[in-house]
Amino acid sequence: MKTADKRNVTAIDCVSQDRQWQRLMEIAQFGAIAGDGVNRACLTTLDRRARRKLIGWAMEAGATVSVDEAANLWLRREGTDTQAAPVLTGSHMDSQPRGGRFDGIYGVMAGLEAFTAMAQAGISTTRPIELVAWTNEEGARFAPGCMGSMAWAGVKPISAFFDVRDHTGNSFGDALAEHLLAEAELPRRPLGNKPHAYVEAHIEQGPRLEAQGIEIGVVTGIQGSRWFKVTITGESAHAGTTPIAMRRDAVQDTMHAIAALNTLMHDPDDILRFTVGRLTIEPNSGNSVAGSVIFSIDLRHPDQAVLIERGDGIAGVVAGAMKTCESTVEEIFHALPKAFDPLVIGAVEAAARRQGFSNMRLPSGASHDAQFVQPVAPTGMIFVPSHKGISHNPAEYTSPEQLAAGTRVLTEVLLELAK
Repeated sequence: MKTADKRNVTAIDCVSQDRQWQRLMEIAQFGAIAGDGVNRACLTTLDRRARRKLIGWAMEAGATVSVDEAANLWLRREGTDTQAAPVLTGSHMDSQPRGGRFDGIYGVMAGLEAFTAMAQAGISTTRPIELVAWTNEEGARFAPGCMGSMAWAGVKPISAFFDVRDHTGNSFGDALAEHLLAEAELPRRPLGNKPHAYVEAHIEQGPRLEAQGIEIGVVTGIQGSRWFKVTITGESAHAGTTPIAMRRDAVQDTMHAIAALNTLMHDPDDILRFTVGRLTIEPNSGNSVAGSVIFSIDLRHPDQAVLIERGDGIAGVVAGAMKTCESTVEEIFHALPKAFDPLVIGAVEAAARRQGFSNMRLPSGASHDAQFVQPVAPTGMIFVPSHKGISHNPAEYTSPEQLAAGTRVLTEVLLELAK
């Protein structure tokens, strides 16, 4: 078996399980909720406080700081060849409203720990290494998610999201302007560049690694996803005086639509993922017939043809299910399946083997910023186990030992790609 570069072994030995865990727990206090959960929405005061804490730690490790017009936060460890394309790592810092302590933020903190270990070991690399905290990966406050990475990769201009509003009516454009003003003293950099490679560490958010006793997941790609906003429009009326036959009840037609969609999305192999996760009812009164309902659809599948076929069928199925109301369907997010690059897949697999960690190749069922980086640069991901596969939940948990294993692999991969 090939032995690891001696410099890399030194840096790997400097990765501190306790330091990483302590910092993760400190960051988790920004938005802490009951049950060890986190509610840290993007572009909020809590988000900014967490970023400031990250910046302080990164500067202690010798990193420089900048921010782009999408509020993606960049921390750079310079290389001996300052003109060389950098190696990137990172993830996101925002959470779900009732999220856990590890989703997204682990990838950022793993990159920080790698920087700290390299500084402690006195290691220089040829290529610069950059750590990025992407803006609004979750899409919990402003949908869709991955706005920062999409804008960076040129999928959409950041201005395309300005009119998106959160549940309180605040626009993404206004929230972004407020955030950039609060970080006005940070150096500004343009969106986009051409990195040498990108590797993102993340908790699995699924049960496979834990169930099979595997320490490191070598991620081969991300299944495709499509998000839709469905609006059912009826007519509000008095619940006590309006005969059933005369009603245009949006809730009743929504139930018909969802039942029809369940038939459309049926998959005997249980590979397809179909979720209605949010419903907004107006006027949302116990003694009124609902005049309108808006509900979300999250559709995912690893096969592009299936994803397109089922997604394209949604509007017709919903319209056909209407009894008394009218419907509109708007697609708000579309990401085709992405296969990761053999360069990064191989580097992750080799590092895990050299360090003696059990590992397996697997795809990601969840979306990540990495899927938008892949068309720009060779990309891959490192997974560590999630207890019972629980995520987007305060009960989300990965042990300090498991997190440190992923960070040690990440550190070696970054050094191998940057040396």
